[in-house]
Amino acid sequence: MKLAALAADVLRLPTPAQNPDVTGVTHNAAWAEPGSLFVAVRGARADGHSFMAQAQERGAVGVVGEGLPQGMQTTLPYLQVPDARAALADLAAALHGWPSRDLKVVGVTGTDGKTTTSWMTRHLLRAAGLPTGLLSTAGYELPDGQLRQFPAHFTTPEAPQLQGILREMVKDGAQAAVLEASSHALALHRVRGVEWDAAIWTHLTREHLDFHGTVEGYFADKRRLIEAAPFAVLNADDPWTERLRGVAPQEVTYSAEGQPADWQAAAVQQSGRGLQFRIHSPLGEFSAELPMIGAFNVANALAAMAAAAHLGATAQQLQAGLASFDGVPGRMQLVRGPGGEPQPRVIVDFAHTPPSLEKALQTLRATTEGQLWVVIGSAGGNRDPRKRAPLGEVAGRCADQAIFTEEDYRDTPLQDILAEMERGAREGAHHNFRSIEDRREAIRFAITQAQPGDTVLLAGKGPEDTLERGTESLPWNETQEAADALAQRSH
Repeated sequence: MKLAALAADVLRLPTPAQNPDVTGVTHNAAWAEPGSLFVAVRGARADGHSFMAQAQERGAVGVVGEGLPQGMQTTLPYLQVPDARAALADLAAALHGWPSRDLKVVGVTGTDGKTTTSWMTRHLLRAAGLPTGLLSTAGYELPDGQLRQFPAHFTTPEAPQLQGILREMVKDGAQAAVLEASSHALALHRVRGVEWDAAIWTHLTREHLDFHGTVEGYFADKRRLIEAAPFAVLNADDPWTERLRGVAPQEVTYSAEGQPADWQAAAVQQSGRGLQFRIHSPLGEFSAELPMIGAFNVANALAAMAAAAHLGATAQQLQAGLASFDGVPGRMQLVRGPGGEPQPRVIVDFAHTPPSLEKALQTLRATTEGQLWVVIGSAGGNRDPRKRAPLGEVAGRCADQAIFTEEDYRDTPLQDILAEMERGAREGAHHNFRSIEDRREAIRFAITQAQPGDTVLLAGKGPEDTLERGTESLPWNETQEAADALAQRSH
């Protein structure tokens, strides 16, 4: 596209004096290519304007920013906008041809349950015959079902990468897409430019206050998704939902806890085969089987069904889809060891907040014959330090044996993190814990010491494929670490 067209049609700016062809957009000068627009974002640590020359050397043909800092100049055409990140998202959507307009798009937000609900929604839509792509924290899928990891230079997609993935989905034949919308993605306009068809709200608890500042700020950024969607699926069991009612033009509610709602679950039973329950819904009443651990997944299932039904899935398709759902990598994932002698049950789960850890441990307690173990850490760097002591308290209270260990401690001294978790356990009058700094050693200790009939929960890492140890980012596979420990135990 021509720069003049982008300026006029996307940014609503006057025609620039120079009018080069624009082939892409980026906010990272190192990613600039010939034909790129460089968006100079002012960040907490650096001002993108400082990298204009680098972007130009790599072939950038223009700069977009909120105003040139005093003393800075560029020979490239400069487009001044009120919000650089918003401009980055709008330009990315336009340069990729607004791919979300060719898809039915479901967004999922909330504190916990986003990933499971996203994967389940994508599975139900596919079961209903709708080729569907997925973008979640675990990676992304085209309709072919192959999980792909994001390129190494980013973990959460920025707007240009996200729009590129959506275009890739369209080219691969997708008719729908499910996007996990984190609070960071919403606050930083990474999902701006996506035209939503439905939004799912799971629930909200304290998280990411290091970024959002307050719970109110966190809620306000999450709420952006509901504000942007024409149809909302709201959790009647979440107190914050009252402040979301009527925000979207259309809405339905769901409840797994007996609250009045459009979609309700009743007669929930857990067994070795998973969950069985009855569903009361606008599609009628029907039974459901879900091969997953954890009664809390009933709420995720209701949310996913309500969204899939809005896009045309029938009760029969929903029923069959739930029964064939094979779960999410790193979400209550059962790790199977070698055959032979009886071994403890080992579960890998992403639970990393006090409420999600408590839910996971309570769920496993109900089906554990022996002792319940947990291996848990807490992230460092710029992550919220106020959840470390509560994590230690929950681990000590809800498990028989708690092992505190590393979990992406980055530039925060690991000993400080472990000391806070230990303090939380002790102040809760729990002394059933020990700290093992090396996560691999902690996993092997727990699995080696656990007895047949015990359950070992490896919490916090889930499907993540790196472990950030100080300044290093090491390859990591929690499920494989657990499988190796089980194999070692059997020798």
